[in-house]
Amino acid sequence: MTKVWQQHLQMEMMKKIGVVLLSGVIAAVALNFFLIPAQVLAAGMNGVAQIVVSLGHRYFGITFDTGIFIFLLNVPIFIVGFLKLGKAATFWSFMNVISVSLFTIIVPQGEVTNNILMNAIVGGVLLGVGGGLSLKFGFTTGGLDIVSLILSNTTGKTVGNFMLLLNGIIVLIAGFIFSWESALYTIISIYAMSHVVDAIHTSHQKVTAFIITTKPDLVGQNISEHIFRGMTLLPSMGGYSGVEGKMIMMVVTRYEVYDLEQAILEVDENAFVDFVPTQSIIGRFASEDDQRTFKATGVFPEIKMTKKKGHK
Repeated sequence: MTKVWQQHLQMEMMKKIGVVLLSGVIAAVALNFFLIPAQVLAAGMNGVAQIVVSLGHRYFGITFDTGIFIFLLNVPIFIVGFLKLGKAATFWSFMNVISVSLFTIIVPQGEVTNNILMNAIVGGVLLGVGGGLSLKFGFTTGGLDIVSLILSNTTGKTVGNFMLLLNGIIVLIAGFIFSWESALYTIISIYAMSHVVDAIHTSHQKVTAFIITTKPDLVGQNISEHIFRGMTLLPSMGGYSGVEGKMIMMVVTRYEVYDLEQAILEVDENAFVDFVPTQSIIGRFASEDDQRTFKATGVFPEIKMTKKKGHK
């Protein structure tokens, strides 16, 4: 491992730690300054934690900290995440939940405005920023984010849409337990959050990568060990050097761009990569289930020739 690559890995580690801390602070501010004071539920397990705390206080006179239940309710979700998303993503997601829980406990509650609509929108946007940044770096904020990400990877639909659907169920339950006014404002908050998540984390979008490298065989081999996507080798020639070589072309989702970059740089630090937005694809493009089958058996499953349209 070269010194440059070691420095790169250290930098990536620092970025992930920074995102974990930042998302924790953002979520704590969203909850303690906007959503909880306005009695608007957050999305996912954060909202479920708010419900549990409210029920405990209303019926048993016991006051719990929301951050504690955010952590406890996420534990079973991480078991599923470990099986479906892998060890690395689950580890950082777990660290993210710990960060959110701790900062929610540490940051005192306050009220910026008594306008319930503004609280719902701002709280939702802040949660969307934290969730989108986390997903962009390959991990989640836990809870229903993990479930939504698994469904998104399997079906190709957007993460935000699944978040909106799953959280809608929570909103209906909250409407029956509390008030329909709070439930309606919760819908607005979750809607704002889901759109921010989709704006930041666009895993449903496809891009074509053109990889120019002097080590095509090694780079291609390393890519195949990290990402289960097909690739095509094209003849190339250096415009100035006149050296003949090969260029790798492949289509990946935006969610896989980060892993692709790391796989390339690990072998060739001087590689040049051009990412081009892909409008649509026709043919064999593996879903998450197809990739898991390939990992387990080494045999790529048969896929029907279907056309999948991308999004701008």
